Amino acid sequence: MASLLESLRKYTTVVADTGDFESMKRYQPTDATTNPSLILKAVQQDAYRPMLARCVNAHPKASSETLVDQLLVAFGKEILSIVPGRVSTEVDARLSFDTRATIDRARQIMALYAAEGIGRERVLIKIAATWEGIQAARVLESEGIRCNLTLLFSLSQAVACADARVQLISPFVGRIYDWHKKQQASAWDEAASSGRHDPGVLSVTKIYNYYKYFDIPTEIMGASFRNTGQILALAGCDLLTISPELLGSLNESTGSLSASLTPEGARASQPQALPCDEQSFRFLLNEDAMASEKLSEGIRAFVADARKLDALIDAQR
Repeated sequence: MASLLESLRKYTTVVADTGDFESMKRYQPTDATTNPSLILKAVQQDAYRPMLARCVNAHPKASSETLVDQLLVAFGKEILSIVPGRVSTEVDARLSFDTRATIDRARQIMALYAAEGIGRERVLIKIAATWEGIQAARVLESEGIRCNLTLLFSLSQAVACADARVQLISPFVGRIYDWHKKQQASAWDEAASSGRHDPGVLSVTKIYNYYKYFDIPTEIMGASFRNTGQILALAGCDLLTISPELLGSLNESTGSLSASLTPEGARASQPQALPCDEQSFRFLLNEDAMASEKLSEGIRAFVADARKLDALIDAQR
């Protein structure tokens, strides 16, 4: 009998959520995603520390900002030698509220990839789904630079991304689950809030149904999983980005599954269209305590790891 990972591949494109090359070779994902936290974790391991040293030594007079991008592209280049599809490379989270700076940084990253002979079709620029980030993505997409909007926790963010015609969004599952579990405290019922009833799964399902009902071409990539039940409940989603630990669990378990999300199911859902202007976006996001809190928290966490990465680079000089 096939593994659950192989069964999942029948309905969903599997993406590796890691900076670990060996994990990618082992589980053979189609695409790979990275973020500041994953790169920081990788360069502190003996296997990847030489990449940091090589990057710094090759560009002794470069700014910390440029060296970070050089390092991200070095990882991206290695990843693309393993996966057949795309890699997502993230713009510094400190620019999450600066549209112009995000555009400039994304162009710089793409120029570094181009200098390595890597085509635009193999790279997604990862940007936090703030209003400013979404507008930066709108401009970049118009230039042929494809984007992955991350730290996405609400339908209002997803609708604004669709209006900006972004290539792909990464709605988070596990962090939504974390928030609801913390809020309910002792009243939390794990069994009643698992699988398709998981709050993170319900959020991605709502976005999937909205996109498919209104024929929105933006790809949906579920992200940030806490357990395999969340992953299996989203079989049929366009893509799912999964940590090496959970990829291992799926690979070691046998079984078959059917698609939980389908275009036919989405067409029967009949969602109400949401407005996508700036005022509506900010109001709806503010009304959603979970989404606004987790977006802010996520940006702060990525900024903290970006600063740690800066410090590691400076220590190598």
